[in-house]
Amino acid sequence: MPFLDDPQIMREVIMDHYQYPRNKRKIDDPSYQKIHMDSSSCIDDIYVYVLLENDTIKDIAFDGVACTIATSSTSIMTELVKGKKIDAARVIIQNYFDMIYEKPYDADILEEANVFKFTYKQANRIHCATIGWNGLTEILDKNK
Repeated sequence: MPFLDDPQIMREVIMDHYQYPRNKRKIDDPSYQKIHMDSSSCIDDIYVYVLLENDTIKDIAFDGVACTIATSSTSIMTELVKGKKIDAARVIIQNYFDMIYEKPYDADILEEANVFKFTYKQANRIHCATIGWNGLTEILDKNK
């Protein structure tokens, strides 16, 4: 996605997902697994909800209060993994973390998540950019 190399477009994607987050809603259904994620250095305080069926992420949502980076990265994450088999979601997650930590990664499968490729330049934002992703990882790891 070469257009995501344009800083202005990158900011627009981030702001769009912050102002209009996808899959942001509270879920009170016991068939969903949930995890609470927060930060001691930021306002980030979210819940990630995941409905797993037949090795598939049938639904995923998040709720709570979070900064722009945490909200937008979690919103993009939910779009990327919703409906995916767990193994495919793990590949997306691994590529995202590889990108964040400056390792080789497949930009094509990350789609809009590529807007966070320069997060490494602001180490204090890495936690924000990964909080939702870490929550999903913890839920998936509990279901191995």
